[in-house]
Amino acid sequence: MKRSLEQLVVALVKLPGIGRKTAQRIAFYLLKQPDVAREMADSIVEASSKLRPCPVCFSLTEEQQCDVCSDPSRDHSIVCVVEEPADVLTLEQSGQHRGAYHVLGGILSPIDNVGPDDLHVKELLARAAGGVREVIIATNPTTEGEATAIYVARQLKATGVRVTRIARGLPVGSDLDLADTETIQRALEGRREL
Repeated sequence: MKRSLEQLVVALVKLPGIGRKTAQRIAFYLLKQPDVAREMADSIVEASSKLRPCPVCFSLTEEQQCDVCSDPSRDHSIVCVVEEPADVLTLEQSGQHRGAYHVLGGILSPIDNVGPDDLHVKELLARAAGGVREVIIATNPTTEGEATAIYVARQLKATGVRVTRIARGLPVGSDLDLADTETIQRALEGRREL
């Protein structure tokens, strides 16, 4: 394989969920479509030069503050804590959260040497002390996500802020017999009145 093609494949493999064979297919596609490749490269360069963390919530923005933090119609007394900026986008697309956000910038992961000081927990505690009445923890249901949720909740207890966790359970359209026991347990724990 030519050196430049190999460099492209190696670069694409660094993307999450992309293995070597998929990277090769993408590389050959991009080489066949030079306009698409150029547009993609320009978009990546522009996004990486213009986007930066919001100084309030640590989501991404091109402005002084992100759209959510600068929106006076949002309920800034309710803060939803997420792992990464992509999680903000996911929750915003649902249209169900009209409060603010706080991006931790990752999760606790001793294996990866990520501890509490590597996350935006101190900034969250400062926000909580400034008029926040509820913090909704929306980390992923992984071992590290759960450990991070427990750690953040314990830190917030001292502020007197109400701390809640998003519910876990069965996805819409799924069959009960396909769910694992932990998912069923969480679904039963998170049940509510109809």
